[in-house]
Amino acid sequence: MKILQINASARSVAANSTRLADAITARLKAQNPEAVVELRDLASDPHPVLDEPALTALFTPAAQRTPEQAARVALDDALIAQVQGADAIVLGVPMYNFGVPVQLKTWIDAIARAGVTFRYTEKGPEGLLKGKKVYIALARGGLYRDTPADSQTPYLKNVLAFLGMTDVEFIFAEGLAMGEESARRAFAEATARIEEILA
Repeated sequence: MKILQINASARSVAANSTRLADAITARLKAQNPEAVVELRDLASDPHPVLDEPALTALFTPAAQRTPEQAARVALDDALIAQVQGADAIVLGVPMYNFGVPVQLKTWIDAIARAGVTFRYTEKGPEGLLKGKKVYIALARGGLYRDTPADSQTPYLKNVLAFLGMTDVEFIFAEGLAMGEESARRAFAEATARIEEILA
């Protein structure tokens, strides 16, 4: 079994979302002692954004790419290969201004490639990253779950399903900025949810 953990916080250490993701990965590893864990921290190892040079490189036939274009495409290829090789994916996701961090959006832009991780058919788009279990640890300062202010959950559910990943579990820790007792309760509830999901 291969477990891929993606830490999307802008903080490399001490992020609440990373704390939750670590707990999920540890529980998965305990259940599967032989599992290989691969960690990608998008703060300490940021991926370049999808800009015009990157788009030009992606839409240039491989044989015609300059060395610089080939190197840029290879960066995305590496992220795609990680996802393709993973059986379980753990995402640690904080909420920034009601959305996902730019680091995570950049990662999604890199792994979403037509003809590789999804394709268009006569019946519509088909995701090609199938058969994977995804766990998403969401850390938030306020209370947003099941409210119109939660744009993260539907976005992540939709974009992952578009890529073929439909077996997704969400673990929430909310109210983390609403006092010590609220934060303690949030982590306790999230820990209980992890144990329930991975029982």
